[in-house]
Amino acid sequence: MTRLRILLIAALAVACLAAGMPATTPADAAKRPAAVTDYCQGQCGDVLPPGENGNATLLDILGNRTIGTRPPHTDDQLGPYAKLASQYTGLTTAQLNTFFNDASFGVPADQVASTVSPRPDVTIVRDKATGVPHITGTTRSGTEFGAGYAGAADRLWTMDLLRHVGRATLTTFAGGAPANRSFEQSLWAGAPYTEADLQSQIDRLASGSARGQQALQDVKDYVAGINAYISQSVANRNFPGEYVLTGHMDAITNAGTIEPFKPTDMIAIAAVIGALFGTGGGNEIASAQVRQAARARYGVAEGDRIWRSLRMENDPSAVLTVHNGQQFPYGAAPANPVGAAMPDSGSLTAQPIVENPQGSATTAKTLAVRPKTTQPKSGKKPDPRDLSPARGIFNDGVFGPGFVASTKHSMSNALVVSGAYTDSGHPIAVYGPQTGYFAPQLLMLQELQGPGISARGISFAGISMYVLIGRGQDYSWSATSAGQDVTDTFAVELCEPDGKPATKDSLSYLYNGQCTPMERLAVHNAWSPTTADSTPAGSYDLVRYRTKYGLVTYRGLSGGKPVAFTSLRSSYRHEADSILGFMQFNDPSAITSPQAFQQAAGDINFTFNWFYVDAKHTAYFNSGHNPVRPSNVDGNLPVWGQPAYQWRGWDPDTNTAQYTPAAQHPQAIDQDYFVSWNNKQAAGFTVADYGQGSVHRVALLDSRVKAMVASGQKVTRVSLTKAMQDAAQTDLRGEDVLPVLLRVLDSAPITDPDVSAAVATLRAWQQAGAKRVETSYGSHKYVNAEAIRILDAWWPLLVKAEFAPGMGDGLYDALARTLQINESPSGQQNGDAGGGGSLNEAQPHKGSSFQYGWWSYVNADLHQVLGQPLPSRLGATYCGNGELSACRQALTASLKQAAAQPANEVYAADADCSAGDQWCADSIIQRPLGGITDGKISWQNRPTYQQVVQFPTGRS
Repeated sequence: MTRLRILLIAALAVACLAAGMPATTPADAAKRPAAVTDYCQGQCGDVLPPGENGNATLLDILGNRTIGTRPPHTDDQLGPYAKLASQYTGLTTAQLNTFFNDASFGVPADQVASTVSPRPDVTIVRDKATGVPHITGTTRSGTEFGAGYAGAADRLWTMDLLRHVGRATLTTFAGGAPANRSFEQSLWAGAPYTEADLQSQIDRLASGSARGQQALQDVKDYVAGINAYISQSVANRNFPGEYVLTGHMDAITNAGTIEPFKPTDMIAIAAVIGALFGTGGGNEIASAQVRQAARARYGVAEGDRIWRSLRMENDPSAVLTVHNGQQFPYGAAPANPVGAAMPDSGSLTAQPIVENPQGSATTAKTLAVRPKTTQPKSGKKPDPRDLSPARGIFNDGVFGPGFVASTKHSMSNALVVSGAYTDSGHPIAVYGPQTGYFAPQLLMLQELQGPGISARGISFAGISMYVLIGRGQDYSWSATSAGQDVTDTFAVELCEPDGKPATKDSLSYLYNGQCTPMERLAVHNAWSPTTADSTPAGSYDLVRYRTKYGLVTYRGLSGGKPVAFTSLRSSYRHEADSILGFMQFNDPSAITSPQAFQQAAGDINFTFNWFYVDAKHTAYFNSGHNPVRPSNVDGNLPVWGQPAYQWRGWDPDTNTAQYTPAAQHPQAIDQDYFVSWNNKQAAGFTVADYGQGSVHRVALLDSRVKAMVASGQKVTRVSLTKAMQDAAQTDLRGEDVLPVLLRVLDSAPITDPDVSAAVATLRAWQQAGAKRVETSYGSHKYVNAEAIRILDAWWPLLVKAEFAPGMGDGLYDALARTLQINESPSGQQNGDAGGGGSLNEAQPHKGSSFQYGWWSYVNADLHQVLGQPLPSRLGATYCGNGELSACRQALTASLKQAAAQPANEVYAADADCSAGDQWCADSIIQRPLGGITDGKISWQNRPTYQQVVQFPTGRS
């Protein structure tokens, strides 16, 4: 792109902006229906960084890249969100709206920034403070049309990215950068669909209940609104500039195409969201390898006992969301399981999903490094190459490295207190989803008002026909990812149609005694060459093989027989079904009580924990289609794909089965308080993840809220917000594991001066609250920085010193691949897992931390060494082979090594930070999905979107 062309584009873009939407007339304003009653009375707040506006013209992008300007409302929620981290301790009621938006319904007349009516039956008002669209329709059709129109105005480019991701055509659409390829491959692996698959979900809505038919009509009206905005933005030449930068539109001639949306695009996007946030389980192969390694180390009987203890399936020390004594048994392993199909040692190979690679598709082996997100100095001339289709903005891939890990492993927390313990007698909630940080956000804020719809909150870009999480007239709701096991691994015996002996590579399998061909799902991706860029032309086919028992993920031998291991998810091919639950959340006539809310949540087949408050009540319900397994089948292990071991009532043609009834899902109403941070839901209810034991990040919330409730002092919106933020600044290891580490070290005098100094530093930090917080806002330096450096360096060393000698390399490595040993804020202290560990372990700048790690193993093991065992025990005592003096020696040696490790080794350099910059290593970056970038903010372990709500009154 030449300099002259850039100047011509900029001049044309200015003219296009001047020819934008017409000003509001008095007649337009008169069309607005009267506002509905808002029962929150100013006591509802929310925040969604960086800002509501996610669309940028080419002129906007050029200005951002050259002189640091940005469109209005692209980052105006980022500062308030960031500042709470260092200013929460002195928070007052008057200051809440400093850090949270006023989430009241409607817009006061003096706060109206703009009003448009894209068609006569809908009006879209945007407020001055945040630019959030407040959409009011005189008809339901108009309301949904307005939702699509406003959604496209705020997130059109992001919507387009997501629909291509859902079809695994991101590289064809946005370029073949390695990160783009990695992302579309990851999503394709778990949610591959043909167009017929997508259409079948639409058809099922059309032929279903009256509610389903209404939902489909809502989708059609919503899509019509998106397409109306596309047509207008192309005509006015104010469409997102990324379309020019990726070669889809020409800014000079206006030639090109932005493809209209269609209902199946909504299904494709829903499939992405469901695969990232609404599922659980599927780790049976990894679990089987841990079991095999334990047996190899200890023998069959003892190995199985050790394996069960490491699984921590129903650890009595775990913090529970439902803690009122109720039991909700699900997923527990039977005493004598049958049907397990264990892979023969050394036989497993992952099923490749890339075929026929050409060009650069054959050479990309690692993810590229994301470009720096700092703004250029004023007056800096742009390098034209940095604005070419696959350079600068997109040479790292629009989703950047680690997108799947940083979203899938980062979902949400909730603090809810019953009115019996609050200042006014009305429940309080501080909660929200933790979906990662992006610019623009995957989420968008909106208010929807129309017949049968009355809500404000967030939706994912491209499926914003309803508010997914937010508030209604006199109630509010939110969710956290639940992760219960709804995905199983089956072993199907391979065969050849001609009767010849099968091999691991055979493409047919035995189903009900018949040799049946696998279905080949394939997408071809090709991208064009660009100048001065490291991503030349390339192409490949993405391929997934599908059987009646699900998608082929591995091949191997079991009992000497060639088999394919498949993954079957209960919500696969049923992502659209959940629309019925979300539809009800938005309908005030449907949500009239906590019981009605629980019933609506039961119509959602994704695995979420749902929380609810109104003026009188609180409620909780765990959603998801939990398949009913035979009582003698262990869901922790792969099983044979045979009728005796499959889900009860399973129909492979529709992927439907018998699911546990609503009464068996964890739930409660008006419990004293609820907390959730992706933890175990209730006694007897088995989650899919290893390590759900005595130390989990939810304890950071539980300990604070429990103390508040027990203190006798009434909880307020301010005090609950402070409890949330205090937990968000705390290092889980420092608060809940460091005390027992220090007890082991204190069991004898410390004679080494280096170790003594390190212990004193760690002890002072732990006694001060184990916070990772700046000395002052914007200082970019931590209080207790030295203690934080020592623990960051020590954790991977102490874990290996404690467990590797006793477990042996085989079991240690297998367990580390199943459950990563660490998830620090900087994402760099990974240890030596001897084979990998989780990708999520190494993701920097993502905020969410301490969800996965060996915290419970360390805590339980050291308590056993001290002779103070917890209610549940590990099957063996590992540190020092159970001898306190030997354990202390191992910990002391590893601490001495950690204390000597310089900061530039603990915090390695990356594209955004210099080596040794502790604050920067932890910092959160809004990963750019388009042309506008944002600065770093200080680390905090907090929801991306968050509500603070208390309803003083209601409809009854």
